Amino acid sequence: MLSPHVPPSPAAAPHLSATGLACRRGNRLLFKGLAFEVAGGEIVWLRGRNGRGKTSLLRLAAGLARPEDGEILRDGVAASTSAVDRRFVFIGHANALKDDLSATESLQFLLRLHGRPCGAAAVQSALDRMGLQGRRTAAVRTLSQGQRRRVALARLAVEDEPSLWILDEPYDALDADGIERLNDLLLAHAARGGSVLLTSHLALDTVRLRPREIDLDRCA
Repeated sequence: MLSPHVPPSPAAAPHLSATGLACRRGNRLLFKGLAFEVAGGEIVWLRGRNGRGKTSLLRLAAGLARPEDGEILRDGVAASTSAVDRRFVFIGHANALKDDLSATESLQFLLRLHGRPCGAAAVQSALDRMGLQGRRTAAVRTLSQGQRRRVALARLAVEDEPSLWILDEPYDALDADGIERLNDLLLAHAARGGSVLLTSHLALDTVRLRPREIDLDRCA
């Protein structure tokens, strides 16, 4: 079992930063005046009540939407102009898997789409790390919701760069074993200097992960 990671020093260069950030959905202002940084080695837990804008903020960080006001940067570059940057990983709440493909084929497709190693050995190792040894050839339509989430999260197991991970409800549908396997991946990533910004309606293992929290309720 991996030990808890050591939080980065205040001098660590941020992988993600936001200043004066505001986000609007329709006629409703979700939050405003938000400022934060996510440095290498950090796991940051984005919190807030339903509808407060957690997923919207993740989409801003991934460059999939533009803020109402303020600025959000990834490695010093405006997130809205660098959505094709392959130095970060975004996994949304949806698993983005095709029912007629096998677990192996689905993972290979996702890795190829995002320019990651997708050879047989890399894919097998990634699925094994998520506990899917016996389900590699199973069609996605036969997998449980938890197993589908594991396939989607297996993308993280091929990563070896100290990059930024943006994860929307990654623990959704996982059982205790799946949660532990994901925690191991997060800790290994933080240990190599990577950073994580995630949402979770489930309580995190704060003893192991030692996450820093951002509460959107305070910026509503």
